[in-house]
Amino acid sequence: MNNFSGTGSCRLLSIGVLLLIALLRPAGAHAQDAAALLQKVRARLDQVNDYQATGLMKTNVSFLKVPEAQVTVYFKKPDRLKIKNEKGISLVPKGAVTISLNNLLKGGYTVLDGGMDTAGGHKVKVIKLLPLDDNADLVLSTLYIDEPRGLILKARTTTRENGTYEVEMSYGKYIAYALPDKVIFTFNTKNYKLPKGITFDYDDGSAKKQEASAGTKGKVELSYSAYIINKGVPDTVFQ
Repeated sequence: MNNFSGTGSCRLLSIGVLLLIALLRPAGAHAQDAAALLQKVRARLDQVNDYQATGLMKTNVSFLKVPEAQVTVYFKKPDRLKIKNEKGISLVPKGAVTISLNNLLKGGYTVLDGGMDTAGGHKVKVIKLLPLDDNADLVLSTLYIDEPRGLILKARTTTRENGTYEVEMSYGKYIAYALPDKVIFTFNTKNYKLPKGITFDYDDGSAKKQEASAGTKGKVELSYSAYIINKGVPDTVFQ
């Protein structure tokens, strides 16, 4: 009986250890998978050294009249970005992921696995990024990634300067370079800081300095018509 009891105890102990390992292993494995997927996304974005893109920007803020405008967007590694708007008005924050995901993925992060979800009609992997730099403007970013294609379909980012904003991306003609054909950028106008001195025409026809209402959402849609990729962009463009 004693031998049987001892053997049984050892077996139970072994089973317990195996169960503990099984419970702990997925967390580590998932974190590694998330980091590997993020690296895959970065590798796709690294194909692009520079680009010049043209497109149509539509701005929808309930209390403002902002006309549709043709824009030209310039990008050059590592994070140089310039938006030229024919109307002279742009509500897209500097470095927003709507324009260049490279800006989001630069720097050091703790990568967390957020499980699975859906975005743009696709099943996606959710990855959360926490910056290692406590003084970084970015506080938290959640990426919704199409694993098979290595594409970010949606991103929700919280910053110190401009609150939380969200971007959705759809791909087509330039998918080989992981460059979107269309981006939809949504933000809270209360938290968003406009450049000083900018005025807009309000719905009542008057020109005033913007005073955003609490909870008011703004939306910017940017539909690209063409990209010129890796053909060189002069430094003078960004001056």
